[in-house]
Amino acid sequence: MFGGHKVMTLNFEIDTSWCLEQLQKDGRITEKNKMLIQTTHRQRDQLKWHPLQWIANFNLADVSHPQSTLTLNRLCQWLSERSELPFYIIDPLKADVQALTHVMSQEFAMRNKILAVEIQNEHVLIATDQPFKSEWMVNLERTVLPRKIQRVLLNPEQLQRYLVEYYQVSRAVNSSQKSSAYDRENKGVEALLQLGDSQNPDANDQHIVKLVDWVLQFAFEQGASDIHLEPRKDTGKVRFRIDGVLHTIYNMPANTLTAVISRIKILGRMNVAEKRKPQDGRLKTRTPKGQETELRLSTLPTAFGEKLVMRIFDPDVLVRSFQQLGFEERLQESWNQLTSHSHGIILVTGPTGSGKTTTLYSSLKQLATEQVNVCTIEDPIEMLEPSFNQMQVNNGIDLGFADGVRALMRQDPDIIMVGEIRDQDTANMAIQAALTGHLVLSTLHTNDAPSSLTRLHDLGVQPFLTAATILGVLAQRLVRQLCPHCKQETFINDQEWKHLTFDYNVKTPDFVFKAVGCEACRHTGYKGRVGIYEFMPLSLETKQIIGANGNLTQLKQQARKEGIEPLRIAGARKVVAGITTLEEVLRVVPLN
Repeated sequence: MFGGHKVMTLNFEIDTSWCLEQLQKDGRITEKNKMLIQTTHRQRDQLKWHPLQWIANFNLADVSHPQSTLTLNRLCQWLSERSELPFYIIDPLKADVQALTHVMSQEFAMRNKILAVEIQNEHVLIATDQPFKSEWMVNLERTVLPRKIQRVLLNPEQLQRYLVEYYQVSRAVNSSQKSSAYDRENKGVEALLQLGDSQNPDANDQHIVKLVDWVLQFAFEQGASDIHLEPRKDTGKVRFRIDGVLHTIYNMPANTLTAVISRIKILGRMNVAEKRKPQDGRLKTRTPKGQETELRLSTLPTAFGEKLVMRIFDPDVLVRSFQQLGFEERLQESWNQLTSHSHGIILVTGPTGSGKTTTLYSSLKQLATEQVNVCTIEDPIEMLEPSFNQMQVNNGIDLGFADGVRALMRQDPDIIMVGEIRDQDTANMAIQAALTGHLVLSTLHTNDAPSSLTRLHDLGVQPFLTAATILGVLAQRLVRQLCPHCKQETFINDQEWKHLTFDYNVKTPDFVFKAVGCEACRHTGYKGRVGIYEFMPLSLETKQIIGANGNLTQLKQQARKEGIEPLRIAGARKVVAGITTLEEVLRVVPLN
């Protein structure tokens, strides 16, 4: 072949026969397979494909590495080496779509099949799937000055997808943004009257519909658990929470964001005109693949308009097996033993987003057999589940938790789940239900297991009633799991380890793992989350302490005597097992 420099001056489009020839030359495919591909007839929809997509379609074995197949990614890496262009992978979370689409017009990008993918200090990275075509560079060089063009190779699938997507999104924002005037109703704090302004985007506008669509699809793809739409003074933010950490996805003009929020409020059957009161709603979506996902909406009036948060409830996530939740065998046995009681109260505690509902749903799902009647009362219903009877709190008609439990008692239930114990009435009703022979499961917002017992006393429950009804408490947190593909061994920071495990003798491990980051985990080093638990079944001794109005310290001492490990020790064990990192555990567990 020619020297590296000469190749650049050649200006040709690679086709299937060139690719096959070169692949055979490099000893990656056999003559027989080359002939097979050349003689196979393409279907109508395959005519537009890039040569590498067509070759990848055959799933051939890689002759130089017999155990692997020539996937599209592998073929792209080969072409990248062959053409001496770096192989680039788009991370849609980091892309500044507005800036990238300004580099060139969509027509120019489409015609030359190129896309700006990153703007650095000195270079603009322009991606192509035709490494030997470069006549477009002359036209672009002037427009990107003072920066220089740097060409990179992109997977043809990514190129086709983002060529459309980037420009769609940016067009939708621009078209809804014909004027930069402030939205009159929403600027509660600073009223500004802009005359002659009829240009504000409407929620039913086509572009807005597209934007909402894009945001939701993108969130599902990235596996986000929450979508935050936050208005600010001039621009609004769209942020996703992925594995418990927020990422800014997109900055859009304030009035476009207002229109997007209105659109989602319409879809969630909320009152669009009411912008001063917090509201709740829900929305069911069906992805193109046919998966149904539930979204829970909640709005909050802020200084610059309404902030909307959507919680995504993936049905696969809410009901899981105990192994997936991170229950160890011992914990699972004792938990099953506890939930098999015929009456009493079981509490699950932790802050918002620590997976309490998931634990409860998964437990109820196991308990809800044909022989028992399971009723739940929630605010709002997290997910519709056919094996339970669910009722939603409705404050508009004065149906609170306490009234709900009262009504449920007449329904002859065996197991009741109360969404949350927040006040004395609810707590008392739950206790009444437990005393009359029902099993009650509920959640409570406290830091750890022992403090939930004193929390009930703070709500005004009599200690002797707590002692008589509570069976046990499970405190939980979620920690991010290390990505299995890229985690690396490292030495442990002794000081931090001691800080986490003081008073308990957990053997310092010789090595632990650290987060590195690779393609599979979007360079965060973590993939998915797993629960850590502190489980405290109430023994006779504990009940006596509670009955005698003991304080928190006594309860903690007793728990320790019984060998109940606090959350931080459960976290430390997950670090030893190489499931998570020390930093991650220190981030979420209470150190007391």
